[in-house]
Amino acid sequence: MKGLKLAGLNGNQKTIVNVDGVKIGTGFVVIAGPCSVESEEQTLETAHAVKKAGADMLRGGAFKPRSSPYAFQGLGLKGLKILAKAKDETGLPIVTEVVDPRDVSWVCEYTDIMQIGTRNMQNYSLLKEVGKSNKPVLLKRGMYSTIEEWLNCAEYILNEGNSDVILCERGIRTHEKYTRNTLDLSAVPAIKELTHLPIITDPSHGTGRLSLIPPMSLASVACGADGMIVEVHRNPKEALSDADQTLTPQQFETMMKDIRKLQKFVGSEINGK
Repeated sequence: MKGLKLAGLNGNQKTIVNVDGVKIGTGFVVIAGPCSVESEEQTLETAHAVKKAGADMLRGGAFKPRSSPYAFQGLGLKGLKILAKAKDETGLPIVTEVVDPRDVSWVCEYTDIMQIGTRNMQNYSLLKEVGKSNKPVLLKRGMYSTIEEWLNCAEYILNEGNSDVILCERGIRTHEKYTRNTLDLSAVPAIKELTHLPIITDPSHGTGRLSLIPPMSLASVACGADGMIVEVHRNPKEALSDADQTLTPQQFETMMKDIRKLQKFVGSEINGK
């Protein structure tokens, strides 16, 4: 693959993105939290729960691009301030989505990683704007995009001078209807062959089914992903978005124990070689 920043590097030159001491690109980083910031109480309670269970970072959407204009769109600036308070209380770095190039400068004030969602993967104006920032960018794969198209979008960010890009395989649309999307885990080793950038997975959007999130999370560890991002809510039945694919704190805690066990085993096997 031809590219300004991605090609021509060997496997010993892997990018490690350091976010307040959390290193993405080594080990297995877990980002967890609600799909949407709905209230201060909901966000803080969930943040403390995922912190206790062993999460490394907190996710939460202050801006929510939705298929319907009548669905909950997020709290905007108020949501960003709630996330900042959650970080103050828990120490967890924040990941939140930015959806408009005009919002990048002030979203940077409240977040540690800016997420580009699947619908905006090819929003080139937005990619260029986050590329000019000094904050890491989490770039999700477009739901209809090839790996090459995805990496070309990463090039837009890198070419503007921002080298801290994290790729996220979040599932693609196929003819399969049982799952919300098809989580393409083959993309993980493929990305590691093609680029030096870290890659994480999103088992929540990748499956859309609560029962499938734990096994696909473990599969993410086994296939060599650098981490994952997953949805957790204090009470999923009350969630204003993605309720059907959201873990309870108790389910997340159980899953985290299994993830860390497998992580140690996979690490020992690799080191043994």
